[in-house]
Amino acid sequence: MSLILSRRDLNFVLYEWLKAEDLTQIPRYADHSRETFDAALDTCEKIATDLFAPHNKKSDANEPHFDGETVSIIPEVSTALRAFCDAGLMAAGQDYEYGGMQLPVTLEKAAFAYFKAANVGTSSYPFLTIGNANLLLTHGTPAQIDTFVRPELEGRFFGTMCLSEPQAGSSLSDITTRADYEGESPLGQQYRLRGNKMWISAGEHELSENIVHLVLAKIPGPDGKLIPGVKGISLFIVPKYLANADGSLGEHNDVVLAGLNHKMGYRGTTNCLLNFGEGMRYRPDGKAGAIGYLVGEPHKGLACMFHMMNEARIGVGLGAVTLGYTGYLHALDYARNRPQGRPVGPGGKDPASPQVKLVEHADIRRMLLAQKSYVEGGLALNLYCARLVDEEHAAKAAGEAERHRELSLLLDILTPIAKSWPSQWCLEANNLAIQVHGGYGYTREYNVEQFYRDNRLNPIHEGTHGIQGLDLLGRKVVMQDGAALRLVGERLRASCERAVATGDKTLAAQAAALGKASQRLAEVTATLWSAGDPNVTLANASVYLEAFGHVVVAWIWLEQALVAQAALPQAQGEGEGEDADFYRGKLAAAAFFFRFELPKVYPQLDLLATLDRTTLDMQDAWF
Repeated sequence: MSLILSRRDLNFVLYEWLKAEDLTQIPRYADHSRETFDAALDTCEKIATDLFAPHNKKSDANEPHFDGETVSIIPEVSTALRAFCDAGLMAAGQDYEYGGMQLPVTLEKAAFAYFKAANVGTSSYPFLTIGNANLLLTHGTPAQIDTFVRPELEGRFFGTMCLSEPQAGSSLSDITTRADYEGESPLGQQYRLRGNKMWISAGEHELSENIVHLVLAKIPGPDGKLIPGVKGISLFIVPKYLANADGSLGEHNDVVLAGLNHKMGYRGTTNCLLNFGEGMRYRPDGKAGAIGYLVGEPHKGLACMFHMMNEARIGVGLGAVTLGYTGYLHALDYARNRPQGRPVGPGGKDPASPQVKLVEHADIRRMLLAQKSYVEGGLALNLYCARLVDEEHAAKAAGEAERHRELSLLLDILTPIAKSWPSQWCLEANNLAIQVHGGYGYTREYNVEQFYRDNRLNPIHEGTHGIQGLDLLGRKVVMQDGAALRLVGERLRASCERAVATGDKTLAAQAAALGKASQRLAEVTATLWSAGDPNVTLANASVYLEAFGHVVVAWIWLEQALVAQAALPQAQGEGEGEDADFYRGKLAAAAFFFRFELPKVYPQLDLLATLDRTTLDMQDAWF
């Protein structure tokens, strides 16, 4: 059994539930088949297993080091990334025109999950580069795409996103990096940037020929002052090395690493404070500022950057899932092989009787079931979102405007859930994996403590729980008069109706429980927005996010249970083998989620319905 990911579960989600083979009916994916999809998964699993996983602990113990001139990274990172790029995986989802494979997003994300699970630190470099390239393919000019994106997709350049600043954090309206217009260039409007960016993952290294920074900065107004708020924010390409007319690398841009941040996890990824345009690198023309090229229109940079941010949010959720998943597999393997204690009941107190494996204890099975329900639910949710992206692109290409609108709305409202729910509950899976290991789980000799440390970053990455809660309750559930919320409700009801139609009592009971919770969620949403005071409405948005997320994942589990229940009779007819056990495991995890997890939403929703002001009224001095 692989301790990275379960291929059987991936196949179930992709082929039995999401019907990924049907994507080959879309013209863009017509060259593909189950065989090509499996070949991509096989390749990723092998590279992740052979080259990413073996140095995961080593890169954690030997994090990148900066000597004032150069960042040093253990050589295994470069070897793994070369194999990744040489296999064409940086462009796996791109058009043939860009050297891509035109894999569906669903398969691309499933395949990339292997790298996140095997070594989240090393996988960050291609993760950011792919997102960077996708943004520029959407908003960049042909010259910008040729100069920067094509080398990224070839694996020669890597990319970053530079948003946060030391004084601003997540409050992007408060950034002060300045961009002054200099003139036109072959790569578009050229500006000189000055400012500092903090927490920049993969911001400096020697792993690629160049680093393409996507930087948010403000263009000053006519009075020379920066425009307050987000309206003045623009987006710029600021490469580490400038490009010559023939595409070769030119001089070093005025982008300088001021220092590395040392995080509790993700230690294999350089995390940087970058100085732009502070004159720390001599410029032959004598002008101050790092050279940058405008992406899109002036003052509309945040809208462009959201293309990468939303992709990254779902990607962070997938990363949280995979860390929880590999932790679960390690805990399961340990529980199956570690003898400890004796069974409860007659004969169990005889010290001469043999010990039983940990998995024989009910409380261990409870913790393993919880982990299974979190990670398999989270994986299915994230790949469902990837499937929505494929359908959305297909609807747009086919000119199906209404269907494209609905799919976009559904993806919009699920994005904060896909990011935050796994970041909370798959982290809890890592916590339980440590607990299953007992005292060994807290030692660095075992892997699960690192998985927890790595995953602890994800509740913060790409917007904290608080930010995602405000986005969900403050914007997503009310946009277009609640259209997205209604779409979620319609899909939940359709699943419940299918469950009742099976005639299976367990599925019908789960459908009833989901329908009741969904209805209560809708009622409380209306109550919150009838408060008349947005401060009251949004005071406990994180609680709302948790409750909403649990309802959504219960729906995802009902969907998986429907497939497993339908497949079980045939699996039983072929003998009591692995398939029958697999489907029974799915049904048991669904039952656990409905019995142990879904009921948690009611105290939360009841609290929200009271329009409680406890947190809102608390004063600083009272702490």
